[in-house]
Amino acid sequence: MPSPGAPAPPRLPIEDSYLELLADTLESLDISARGQFLQRYFRTITHLDLQEAQCVQLWDEMLTRRRELSEHMERQISLKTALMDVLTSAGLFRVPILIEYDELKKLQLNAVTDPLTGLYNRRLFSEAFEKELNRARRYGQPLGLVILDLHRFKEVNDKHGHPRGDEVLRAAATTLKKALRTSDSAFRIGGDEFALLLPQTDASQALALSRRVGTVFEESISHFQMGVSVSMDHGVATFPQDGDQADQLIRIADERLYQLKHANHSKISNGGSRTERTHGTAPESTAAAPSERQSSAPKPIPFESRRPPEKSEPALTTATAPEISSAKALAVPPPARVYAVARKAERVSMSGTNAYAVLGDQGVRRARVLDLGFGGVALELESQEEIPESIFAVLHVPILPPVRVNLKPVWFQRTPQGAYRIGCAFVS
Repeated sequence: MPSPGAPAPPRLPIEDSYLELLADTLESLDISARGQFLQRYFRTITHLDLQEAQCVQLWDEMLTRRRELSEHMERQISLKTALMDVLTSAGLFRVPILIEYDELKKLQLNAVTDPLTGLYNRRLFSEAFEKELNRARRYGQPLGLVILDLHRFKEVNDKHGHPRGDEVLRAAATTLKKALRTSDSAFRIGGDEFALLLPQTDASQALALSRRVGTVFEESISHFQMGVSVSMDHGVATFPQDGDQADQLIRIADERLYQLKHANHSKISNGGSRTERTHGTAPESTAAAPSERQSSAPKPIPFESRRPPEKSEPALTTATAPEISSAKALAVPPPARVYAVARKAERVSMSGTNAYAVLGDQGVRRARVLDLGFGGVALELESQEEIPESIFAVLHVPILPPVRVNLKPVWFQRTPQGAYRIGCAFVS
């Protein structure tokens, strides 16, 4: 028992405490049970099949070596140190390497991770792409591939130096991480090139995500004040529509990326606006004649279904102000005087996400977010409730932080399941 005032002995690490407990326990076992246990123990730590008698002999040598080393060093030597000395001396560890489990996991993670951005690297991209393709083939599900790069990134390095360029790359990686579902994966596959793998995602969903990522990225670096307009371009390919092999899909996505880049930035250099950017869906999309693009203009959507008759841009269904007040209680369908107008901005579907809105100053009501655009948002309530002419809401959607908005309801619809859908416009 230590004398009063004597310093407390240092606490042993967990693995040393385990070995001390193991040594005490083995002392109480007979020779046969001790040999069986030590045989399994040494197989675990050395991956060698040793005889029980040899294992008992090694353990006894370890106890003797520990006593000798402790006497020589004039301090207590751990069992782990003595054990490694015995195993190495016996030639059982030809290349002895000691490493903690946490350190091993860290090394494994570093082998597949880009150190600058924290995204997965190109090596893992190739492996993951093949696995996701095999899963998509097996279950007959779509798989989206997005290749992205940063336009004018080299100018940032040339003008402001590589540290500022690294900040831009990290901002791009942060944007991608926030945008993805748990099933999605983001990779840095080159200097300023990135890739996304989007399981169960078709072309329209992949394009919508790519556009949203580009917009958020540009906003995230606006405060850098670099004097260089860096943007994120994208090219999309989907399985099985564009191919069923990894190299084929990568080639198509690359082609669409550079066609988009050429179309967008040549347009900007000729005085065009960035809000008019094309979206790299298919190789022929950038070469369409003006008459062809005009003929594919969005068609109005009937109020009853709000679904486009073709694969054109959806349109927002709206009602006049007097009809809003008359349909406030949501009990009566809107009057027949309803008409459709083309949306001024694209709506991004929130299906498959957990996007929601908290309504009112007290935050007592919630609604699902069905889709979202620059002009407004579509919500769904589970039950009939009184809806005021102006709604305060906090939107919680992927990639964005919680957004506080004022909304004005402009259309209502009851679904076959009994829920209520409300289209709202943003109010300044």
